[in-house]
Amino acid sequence: MITGIRHLVLMRFRPGTAPATLAQIRAGFLALPGQVPGVMAVEWGENDSPEVWHGGLTHAVMMTFRDAQARAVYLPHPAHAALQGVMRPALAQVVVLDYPVWPDNVVTA
Repeated sequence: MITGIRHLVLMRFRPGTAPATLAQIRAGFLALPGQVPGVMAVEWGENDSPEVWHGGLTHAVMMTFRDAQARAVYLPHPAHAALQGVMRPALAQVVVLDYPVWPDNVVTA
């Protein structure tokens, strides 16, 4: 049985994107658990890897949905639409991957 759905968003923003716009996008993502039922967690981060395999992507968001039904609620949700309205004009590139979290694929220290 799956224990959630991970939603990974990898982004590169257009040159000249204002810091205030990035702050608004970050705040929009981090507000989602309080706005959308079934969004269990959201993490925001900027690339800090010394490796060269980032492909130009600079920012990442990792979301956890309770289940596939929660993801289905999120996709058309007004909070998601509002975030997309701010984010889309600023994006140069985006990659989105979703995957089910199976307990036998998770190891913690």
